[in-house]
Amino acid sequence: MVVGDRIRILREQKDMSQGDIEKRTGLFRSYVSRVENGHTVPTLETLEKFARVLEVPLYHLLYDGNEPPQVPPVLKPNSSGGTPWGSFGEDARFFSKLRRLLGQINEKDRALLISMARRMSIRKRV
Repeated sequence: MVVGDRIRILREQKDMSQGDIEKRTGLFRSYVSRVENGHTVPTLETLEKFARVLEVPLYHLLYDGNEPPQVPPVLKPNSSGGTPWGSFGEDARFFSKLRRLLGQINEKDRALLISMARRMSIRKRV
């Protein structure tokens, strides 16, 4: 099922019109129609607006099922078979905080930060 279909179904279950969505989100009714009919792919920000107005968690628009999907593990065991560095304790808290903060910065600052890290990693040691 595509996102637009799911938005339409949730909207109709709540007895809301496309005009109601327009009033509550600030999105044009014609845009809501284009999303519901699959002619336009909404941004994540727009999906958040739909989820807020429809009073459902964001994952309801993207995922079939009643529970959020399981997040696959990102860290893989190291070659020695032990637990990977940063998977628990203080290192895990650091990575969690870093991931949250990186998610909050704008794209321009994120690109600058990545560029600086890349340059630092290739700098020759004296």
